Amino acid sequence: MTNRTIEETELAVQAKLGQVPLLRAQMAAVGNIHRAAAAVRQHLENSVLRGAQLTWTSFVVLWVVWIWGEMETRYVAEEAGISKGTLTGVARTLESRGLVERVGHPSDGRMVLLRLTAAGEELMAGLFPRFNHEEAFVAGALSDEECEQLAGLLRRVVGTLEQDGEARRAELTADAPPPPRPGGRRRRDA
Repeated sequence: MTNRTIEETELAVQAKLGQVPLLRAQMAAVGNIHRAAAAVRQHLENSVLRGAQLTWTSFVVLWVVWIWGEMETRYVAEEAGISKGTLTGVARTLESRGLVERVGHPSDGRMVLLRLTAAGEELMAGLFPRFNHEEAFVAGALSDEECEQLAGLLRRVVGTLEQDGEARRAELTADAPPPPRPGGRRRRDA
C-alpha cells in the first residue's frame, strides 16, 4: 500500500460515500486531526526520539513524570492516554534503562509511584529542546498566530470530550454489554 495524501484520501472518501448523508466538515476535521497526529508522531519517533532510543509512548510517560513529578502509576497511565497494562511494560523498559524508578506508595502498599531518576531528568532536560525544535519544524508552515489559533481550536475539541465525552459514551452504550476483551476476558467493572 502506498502512503496517500490527505487530498487523495478526502477524494476517495467522497467517491465512496458521496451519496451518504454525513456531516462532512466534522468528518474531515476529525480525520485530519487523526492523520496529523499520526504523521507528527511518526516524524518525531523517526527523528529526535530515535536518537534517544525512545518510542512515542515511552517519551510521553517520561514527559508526564518530568512535568508533574512523582505520581501514582494509574495517574501516569491516565495522563499519558494509555492503559495501566501498557504502562507496566513501558515503565519496566524505562526502569531497565535507569530512567525511572518504581517505588511503593508511602501509605498504601497496593499502589506504586513512578519517578524519574537523575539520568531520566538529565535525558529529558537535554532531549526536550531538540524535541521542541522538531515541533517547530512540523508547524513551520503556520505563523505564530495560526499556531495559537490551531492550539485553541484543538483545546476546544479536547474540552468537549473532557466535559461531555463520558456522558455521550454512556448514552451510546447504555443497552449494550461491554464487548469481550481480545483475550476473551470481560472487564471487571462489567
